[in-house]
Amino acid sequence: MPALRTPLSGRRSCLRRHLRLLLALVAVVSSHAAPAPAEVVIYGATPGGIAAALAAARNGRSVVLAEPTHRIGGMATCGLSHTDFRTFESLTGVFHEFTRRVEAHYVRHYGADSPEVKHSFRGTQAEPKVALRVFEEMLGEFPAIRVQRRWTLREARMRGPAGNRYVRAVRFVDAGGTEHEVAGGIFVDATYEGDLIAAAQIPYRIGGESREEFHESLAPEEGSRSELQAYNFRLIVTQVPENRILPGAPAGYRREIFSGLLPLIANGRVKRLFSGGHSPDAIMIAHAPALPGQKHDANDLGASAVRMSLPGEQLLWPEGDAPARQRIFAEHLLWNVGIMFFLQNDPEVPAAIRADARTWGLCRDEFADSDHLPPQIYVREGRRMIGQRLFTQNDTGHAPNDARAVLHRDSIASGDYGHNSHGNRHDGPRFGGTRHGTNYGALYPVPAYQVSYGTIVPQEVRNLLAPVPVSATHVGFCALRYEPIWASLGEAAGHAAHLALQAGPGADVRRVSVAQLQRRLHAAGSATIYVSDVPPGHPDFAAVQWWGMLGGLHGLAARPPGKSFRDLLGPQIDGQYFQAWRHHAAELNRPLEPELEAKWRTLAGEARIGLPLPLDERSRGTRGDWIRAAYGRELRKSETDPR
Repeated sequence: MPALRTPLSGRRSCLRRHLRLLLALVAVVSSHAAPAPAEVVIYGATPGGIAAALAAARNGRSVVLAEPTHRIGGMATCGLSHTDFRTFESLTGVFHEFTRRVEAHYVRHYGADSPEVKHSFRGTQAEPKVALRVFEEMLGEFPAIRVQRRWTLREARMRGPAGNRYVRAVRFVDAGGTEHEVAGGIFVDATYEGDLIAAAQIPYRIGGESREEFHESLAPEEGSRSELQAYNFRLIVTQVPENRILPGAPAGYRREIFSGLLPLIANGRVKRLFSGGHSPDAIMIAHAPALPGQKHDANDLGASAVRMSLPGEQLLWPEGDAPARQRIFAEHLLWNVGIMFFLQNDPEVPAAIRADARTWGLCRDEFADSDHLPPQIYVREGRRMIGQRLFTQNDTGHAPNDARAVLHRDSIASGDYGHNSHGNRHDGPRFGGTRHGTNYGALYPVPAYQVSYGTIVPQEVRNLLAPVPVSATHVGFCALRYEPIWASLGEAAGHAAHLALQAGPGADVRRVSVAQLQRRLHAAGSATIYVSDVPPGHPDFAAVQWWGMLGGLHGLAARPPGKSFRDLLGPQIDGQYFQAWRHHAAELNRPLEPELEAKWRTLAGEARIGLPLPLDERSRGTRGDWIRAAYGRELRKSETDPR
């Protein structure tokens, strides 16, 4: 019997050793998760990243959307609720869908005639908690989109020779320290900082170029890395007592940091904490119109003697590691909240100013998991990729003697806000001093403009797109850095990813047919050129957008003689918002004049559309008749020649 027990004992010992090895293997796997492939991998759940994910998923692609924070939506859910655009007609595609869903949310919960619906401003102004809910609902409709929160990029694994490199996989680390390697077909950088393009070793720019380098009149004489837009928080504040929470002293608060406010109060330069407009005697602007729930998006006030933003303190953020960014985050939080706390509580602040300041507070029902403060700082500018096409100030200028901006036939998005900067540098003390690099928009009013596909495409990496750290000069970036435009670029990236994958192995975003991409964008209601009277959902939207890409909408009106936004735009609605751009309508019901028909026939010939002989005077028809007929022929041609 002992002879029989010995082999069994040995086998048990062997089994125990194998069990220990298996447990060790499990421990290793738990700290470094196995690769989880996806066809499209997106880093950054900003509006640009969300739009890219939705576009890819709507094309049937599997998506991993990784977000380094606990909250999706970027600044659109972290305080930037006063959306930057000029006219409602500029909002198309995914962002337009988002605004419609926001408005529907308020209608559903409060009624169509409620103040909340009115204050949502056609769905463009949402409380952060509502914007978050809407984005989550939009993503939740697509099981193919896997959203991973608190996943921080660690590494991009690159392959391929110089000039044709590609990303094989990216490695993330979650909040618990577990690593996740995700293989993919196409990768998208939708971060404000450009972290993925840096990990992929794609060249980028930080700071500003000289005026001479790209002949930009708004650029400084000398280029510098310090020409980087300043940051601040977009606080959400209210005067409603039931929802108002006065902030406590922020971490690191010392009275002497803020006592420099007292002389400015004494000489009358600072009279209040918040202004509903751009009054220079306040410190922060509480944007108007108010948000639903009687809340306000609080921002840096350009005319103030004291600014929320801290030029110079942001310079290390774009390339900074986590500890460096945390220090910058904490410094800005101390400054922004500390100013509020000082004016509300310091005994040397005059009682009237202190009392007025205490009518304002943070919102009890916002950001409950971060002390009612936005969990993200407003990164206005980070790295900017050096792509196949560089967007500059010149891309926003008028075409020769034309009401429209210069034509880009390879456009994938349209914008209408103009070049805006909150300052890059500051000379002198924080209380007072001189700010540099501000208010580009007031100096250089521009018409609605287009953005070329090459601005989101790298030069030497074939499977990565960068719709947020887009290829632009500093001045050019100041016209692109708005959530509606980033969402349009992200949507284009999602469709481009699908087209690149559709081409088969070795997917190359540099070889995507822009004509095919534009057709998909137009079919999805995303504009590539601004047309004020043919919105998404209009039966002729795709036809008019296509004709605009050929140049058919240029030359319809001469450049207006005025030199301000008010000369180029329709009547003001409220604040920065206006009715549609003048001379940007297609006027489809207008009779087609012989001169315009001759021009359009030339364009049709160049595009090889093959239109019939000229119509006689009695049957010439309207502009819409012509565009519809031409588009119909184009569709029939594209069935056999997809380009």
